[in-house]
Amino acid sequence: MSKPIFELVDNLPTKNITTMMLSSLDFVVPGGWQNIVGFENMIRHVTGESDEEMIQQIGDRAIWLYNDKSQGYQKALWLYQTVDRADSALGAAALANKVGDKIPLVGGFLSRVTPNPDKAQSIDLCIKLVVELVAFCQINGIPGDSIGDFVAALGDYGGESLMRMAALVCVDGLIPLGPDFILKAQSTLGKMSHKDLEANPTFKGVKELIPGQDSRNQLDFIGNSFDSVKGWMSNFVAQRNLTPEEVFTKLQGFLEFSENKLDYVAAFLDLTTNYYEHTGTQTLAARLIERASAEI
Repeated sequence: MSKPIFELVDNLPTKNITTMMLSSLDFVVPGGWQNIVGFENMIRHVTGESDEEMIQQIGDRAIWLYNDKSQGYQKALWLYQTVDRADSALGAAALANKVGDKIPLVGGFLSRVTPNPDKAQSIDLCIKLVVELVAFCQINGIPGDSIGDFVAALGDYGGESLMRMAALVCVDGLIPLGPDFILKAQSTLGKMSHKDLEANPTFKGVKELIPGQDSRNQLDFIGNSFDSVKGWMSNFVAQRNLTPEEVFTKLQGFLEFSENKLDYVAAFLDLTTNYYEHTGTQTLAARLIERASAEI
């Protein structure tokens, strides 16, 4: 990691496309996410502490824990950052694909070099979900293949962690893939070979931390993880009566797209937002501060 954790939290943006997107999704988890920026502000928010000396001690301990490479904190942040970088590449490819559809002269060429949008988006959704699982395990110091522990913990998710999952469901599920996004993703996984997985840019970025001896085993792990979480996602959508149209309506607060262009919206958001890194940095800082406070 090139930057210390306090600097990463200090440098989080107070307002950009990512934060506007997340704010527009507040209706999914009302009041569930606050854009806490600044390491000291995060300490005050998490602990309720006001004593400056204690805040300093908690901050110092949190920084020490983050710098301890025997812990999983740096790996978790790397996962959040890397999956977002791959997401930007996916968005650029998807937009190129759409441009190719509209311009016959280049369409044939682009269709050969850009991925099928549904397939690429389905794989992206599944890998992002696995990144959340593995990052959770790294942060909590448990084996990276602890699917059961992660599924159980989802019931207690709140704040920036729940907002991240809400954005995953809405922006990487409902918007690009439609109301049956879970079935589409499962179908894509069921038809995939390990070679398909190896060719996926998102997977290439994070594969070194995905459990499994090789891509075959990793594909199985991704499939098992998605299968274990699909019930939570289905309930999340059903309990909130979420639809692509409703999510799109909320996003129109800062986006100007016509309603029949949901595929463009998905590609644009992939290209311009980094909600995994943003909320992941907040999650990581909060967990570090909670642990540091408990240890002092």
